[in-house]
Amino acid sequence: MAANFHKNSSRAQGFTLVELIVGILVLGIAFVMLTSMLFPQADRVAETLHRVRSAELAHSLLNEIWGKRFDEHTNPNGGVPACGALARPDAGLPAGEECTDAADFGPQGLDRNHFRDLDDYDGLTENDLMLNSTQTYKESYPNYRLHVSVTYPNTNKNSKLITIDVTTPNGEVITYNALRSNY
Repeated sequence: MAANFHKNSSRAQGFTLVELIVGILVLGIAFVMLTSMLFPQADRVAETLHRVRSAELAHSLLNEIWGKRFDEHTNPNGGVPACGALARPDAGLPAGEECTDAADFGPQGLDRNHFRDLDDYDGLTENDLMLNSTQTYKESYPNYRLHVSVTYPNTNKNSKLITIDVTTPNGEVITYNALRSNY
């Protein structure tokens, strides 16, 4: 009887081939679910982070640009008609100067800290210095590309369209637009 008890206890200590195969199948299904559902989430988190950083970059630039005057022929302190304004003799207002031609947009030889008006930002890229800094946008935002363009969206020159294209490290181009009126 003692020998019979010893035989039964040795059989109960291991796994059968069927149990091993079922365990491997369950583990395989779990790994497939992890790789197809959980791991791609890490890529999506990185994309979201790139989009947030892109928005931060564009927003900081738009805030800076928005604080500048509309045109170099517009008085920054007010008091005279904006460029392109028609004369209003009934109100005692003379005509404003002609606004800058689109062909003359750009920094016009000014360094980055001395931009005066919206169109000075035309052509700004990631290689330009940040405001009041010795760093470029490329150094502060590695692997991001940046391009700013300023245009007249119509022929009457009463507004300017500011377009900021930010290219994220994964190649996604995100465009931010702002329309500024001549007031």
